[in-house]
Amino acid sequence: MKKIIFFFVLITAFLSCKKQSEKSISSIKKVKLKPVYQFGYKLDDFLVIRDTIKNGESFGAILDRHHVFYPKINKIAVSIKEIFDVRRVRAGKPYTILASKDSTEKAQVFIYNHNKINATIIDFKDSLITAKRYEKPVKKILKTVGGSINSSFSVTMDSLGVNAGVTNEVADIYAWTLDFFKLQKGDSFKLTFEERFIEDTIYAGYGEIKSAVFKHKGRDLFAFRFIADSIQGIPEYYDDQGNMLRSQFLKSPIKFRYRISSRYNLRRRIAYYGNRIKPHRGTDFAANVGTEILATASGVVVESTRRGGNGKYVKIKHNATYSTQYLHMKNRKVKKGQYVKQGDVIGWVGMTGNTGGPHVCYRFWKNGREVDPFKQKLPAAKPLKKEIKPRYLEFIKPIKYQLENTVLPVKQPEVINNLAKK
Repeated sequence: MKKIIFFFVLITAFLSCKKQSEKSISSIKKVKLKPVYQFGYKLDDFLVIRDTIKNGESFGAILDRHHVFYPKINKIAVSIKEIFDVRRVRAGKPYTILASKDSTEKAQVFIYNHNKINATIIDFKDSLITAKRYEKPVKKILKTVGGSINSSFSVTMDSLGVNAGVTNEVADIYAWTLDFFKLQKGDSFKLTFEERFIEDTIYAGYGEIKSAVFKHKGRDLFAFRFIADSIQGIPEYYDDQGNMLRSQFLKSPIKFRYRISSRYNLRRRIAYYGNRIKPHRGTDFAANVGTEILATASGVVVESTRRGGNGKYVKIKHNATYSTQYLHMKNRKVKKGQYVKQGDVIGWVGMTGNTGGPHVCYRFWKNGREVDPFKQKLPAAKPLKKEIKPRYLEFIKPIKYQLENTVLPVKQPEVINNLAKK
């Protein structure tokens, strides 16, 4: 009798546990995994293959390996050539292939990564072949850095751990305002630029340089990025007065009354030299003695002296490419090493040296060679329109305040040196 009772209790307990277990299982909610999308495709629908282009590997070889035959490969190359040249794929670039999940595992989509952000998607799964650009969502963070010049701008930027591309772009922005080879020890700078991140943490390079200021020879040289024409949408950099930094050369070193008495001519006969052919590598602007001579572009005075037939003259280096020279001055107003801005008076018209009348011989140097300035394709610069300037000045007001008042940490010299060595 006891055995029967024990067996009954055991069966009852087992059935109770089973029901409790079934109840527990039924109470668990079934979680359905969300489909994974990338580049606009549902990855679950494809066999996903990720790889890197090897040395000597071509677009055709990659597709052929993934069961796309050459007649189709040629058709793809021709169809998309306006958007993407398949001959330009480069070794080391990552790519993704979306292939069919059936037994053929045939490639249907080819995704070429130009960099961390940009890719080209080539879709050939149907008869219609398409190619389009793709850009990953990017988070942009403003960063402000600054420092003092001890040896050079690039070394200081390196010590701050700033991307070399930022250094080069800043140099381009100031190419017509500042000679970076002439920066002095103690000059300082501060700039604000974008850093880009994918998925909040993956660094994807720098973006726009928003603003900058250089303190050079006691002067603050500002640069603010601004789009003056909303239709064209082309950004330019202007100073705190609304003057464009990418300045063009003035057409003449004389502001008002003058005439061109002699142009650049390598086969010109000059009466002063007995009517013999003597190359004239300058442009003569005739004007009254004492007329002001202006710097046609900003730069640093590299020569201010008197020599032979040139008489009293001034030579200005504007950047690594261009220099200008002004001959036969009555007197010079600037000294060697002095920084001058476009339009500054650098001297006065005279008749010193070999000259038959009062004029300034304007010489234009490109890459160390004298050329005709009127035949050069020079950077164009249009000033801000009067109706736009108030909006610009209001736009830069908070940016300038932040740039001037942001307090940056000061690095110790040994820390800077250690970073510079990396």
